[in-house]
Amino acid sequence: MCTVSFYTNSSNEVIITSNRDEKADRPLALAPQKYFQNKEILYYPKDPRAGGSWFVVKPNGDALVLLNGAEKEHKSLPVYRKSRGVVLLEIASCKNILEAWRIYDLQNIEPFTLVVFSRRQLYQFRWNGIEKCYIELDRNTPHIWSSSTLYSEEVRRDRERWFQEFLHTKRKEISANDIFNFHAQTQKEDQVNGLIINREDVLKTKSITQCVLGKNEFTINHKDLVSKKFTIFSKAYE
Repeated sequence: MCTVSFYTNSSNEVIITSNRDEKADRPLALAPQKYFQNKEILYYPKDPRAGGSWFVVKPNGDALVLLNGAEKEHKSLPVYRKSRGVVLLEIASCKNILEAWRIYDLQNIEPFTLVVFSRRQLYQFRWNGIEKCYIELDRNTPHIWSSSTLYSEEVRRDRERWFQEFLHTKRKEISANDIFNFHAQTQKEDQVNGLIINREDVLKTKSITQCVLGKNEFTINHKDLVSKKFTIFSKAYE
């Protein structure tokens, strides 16, 4: 939910990886599995409190990942109309994701960013509480995002630098496992702004979720950092 990377390897596999930072007392998420939303099949880890998610994969190979906040930190209101994780599921369940984004009513929804891979194209969707926008990004260029609600602009730049250094220091093809380890090991000594955080046992990185979108199938890897449970499954595209 709060750190997301995107990478396309030489085999044209797309690798999307997300670290979820949450309050320590929030209930553990359910491991990724198959759900039905608006008569559509979706695969995602589920937040049992709000019923939403932060990471969704569709049977056709589309994937959407949520980050809290837009381009800069915002002041949260006491109450919002709907959870951002529920908004994610509702948009993901539409056949045309770009059209769904265009018409979706986001009034009184807390600001957020969506990393969207749809129909083999990469997009960034953003809602800042006033207006929404989207841009198309180069799917062959590596990208990393960090939540503006938790990380300052300076720290977000540091994390971009760490990602670029990781990419440049690898002497061989970068695998999904390499990227998973980047999300799990980078700046481990820095529990405030590293990739795995623990801010005074109040806010923690609670899981890492990754999807690998191959030619004929997708794979989801999910590690719950609290229970230490690791879930992995692959599905052919439909």
